Amino acid sequence: MYQKIIVAGNLGGDPEMRYMPDGTAVTNFSMATSRTWTDRNSGQPVKETTWFRVSVWGRQAESTNQYLSKGRQVIVEGRLRADPNTGGPRTYTRQDGTVGASFDITAETVRFIGSREDAAGFVSGDDESAGGGVPAQEEDEIPF
Repeated sequence: MYQKIIVAGNLGGDPEMRYMPDGTAVTNFSMATSRTWTDRNSGQPVKETTWFRVSVWGRQAESTNQYLSKGRQVIVEGRLRADPNTGGPRTYTRQDGTVGASFDITAETVRFIGSREDAAGFVSGDDESAGGGVPAQEEDEIPF
């Protein structure tokens, strides 16, 4: 059996690295993908944001932690992991009381795209950058 997921988006926060007892580095970060379309009935723009929690292992974890920061654009290739309790995405409650979800990915490859200037635009709240960026004050902020 085989599965692969490829996701392009922006980091929702700075990566966090730690070391396992055997010395293996692991870096975790959240990333968001967004798409916007016009609702056929109302004619109003609709925005959909999907959150992912990404784990990167080994030497790639160290470079990911060193070179990435909030807002940077990345392409992640890996495998999807289900929440062991539900068999689906992890769910959480947002600050406004609504339920949100994030999907867990174990990364095989993390490709840095965009530039540090693109990330600066993200943080300052400029228009979304190419590749489906997310505004800095996204209402669906993930709580980790």
